[in-house]
Amino acid sequence: MARNFILTLRCPERTGIVHAVTEFLVDRGCDIVEHQQFDDNVRDQLFLRTSFSCSTSERGVDDLRREFAPVAREFAMEFQLWDERRPRVLVMVSKAGHCLNDLLFRWRAGSLDGEIVGVVSNHEDLRPMAEAVGLDFVPVPVTARTKPAAEARLLELVEEYRADLVVLARYMQVLSDDLCAKLEGRVINIHHSFLPGFKGARPYHRAYDRGVKYVGATAHYVTADLDEGPIIEQEVLRVDHSYDPRALATAGRDAEALALSRAVRWHCQHRVLLNGHGTVVFR
Repeated sequence: MARNFILTLRCPERTGIVHAVTEFLVDRGCDIVEHQQFDDNVRDQLFLRTSFSCSTSERGVDDLRREFAPVAREFAMEFQLWDERRPRVLVMVSKAGHCLNDLLFRWRAGSLDGEIVGVVSNHEDLRPMAEAVGLDFVPVPVTARTKPAAEARLLELVEEYRADLVVLARYMQVLSDDLCAKLEGRVINIHHSFLPGFKGARPYHRAYDRGVKYVGATAHYVTADLDEGPIIEQEVLRVDHSYDPRALATAGRDAEALALSRAVRWHCQHRVLLNGHGTVVFR
């Protein structure tokens, strides 16, 4: 029975990279299912994602990683290779439930391509939503005094649930620099795209006062630079003078849910590669 794998890599641009990858796969009887690449001429880097199937059931992902290592060394590649296991996703929330609700719907419909394994929150408001679909709901209250202990507990939960990805689905707490570093490349956040123009409380009221014509949302990886991590996806909706603050907030919630679900799905499909402070997304 064929097994499916995904190879992603980045390396300095030079002749023979794609030939080396395809030759490696052909020599092992593998069939390329999907192949995408991007040549970044500004940074002189090549980015590649190849999905393939291999009919040799004895060859596992660890075997392929070990066998591909000499090719990677020859071309100075940074590569990752996955099997068909769905990444395990731990979702963190506060009180707003629109993003969690959307993620749960897509997960149960089978279109998220990740396995949600639990919900963590600093409030109790969304416990019924999580438990209604059979997920563990883990409360981790956070105050200024208890923040270090709370973040230590969050790391324990990541290990306990063997989470490959943490999703901040409107989790209204800023992660410390230390926690961001420990989970680098494994945390996705969502925020409204009024930032940095309308930071702080009541952004939609201030956007209304300024007569904005677009609302949107940005999904990005979390870094120590608040809301400035590598962007994965953005969603924009056009609005006009007839939108009051409540209507703007409703449109904004729609944009947040769409941008976040796409970012999570693409990450779980291994379609997102870091490129400096940005990303390459093979959609």
